[in-house]
Amino acid sequence: MLTLLLLALNLAPEEPSRPQPEFWSQFRVSIERNLGRPYAWGSCGMKSFDCSGFVWRVMFDNGILIKRTTARKLYMGLPRVPNSEQYDFGNLVFFDNAKHCGIMNGPATFYHAETSKGTNLSPFNSYWRAKACGFRRIPKP
Repeated sequence: MLTLLLLALNLAPEEPSRPQPEFWSQFRVSIERNLGRPYAWGSCGMKSFDCSGFVWRVMFDNGILIKRTTARKLYMGLPRVPNSEQYDFGNLVFFDNAKHCGIMNGPATFYHAETSKGTNLSPFNSYWRAKACGFRRIPKP
């Protein structure tokens, strides 16, 4: 079943290796370029985003070509992150039974499209930590 989902998302079922440092610097540029945009349900840019649309846009801008999908499908289709690496920059974090997602910036902050604030950098504080349900690794480009 998981393999079929991965194939539907155009992903390979094997564990991807972490991209190189230059990839991550461009990944950060893509995130920052899309900050400050308003939230709009079902939108993936360029003027507005929902949470999975924001994640999809950043991946797309960096050569990670997957089908535009929901946070829950991203959660189900991407590989888990080892506990020791969960807070690494670029990992995806999921909340509220995979109904919301964002991109980790480190152990203290994450990027996401929030309904009340749009795309922003938020503290990964006790409020968000209590809602977190898992972390996933982006596929290599």
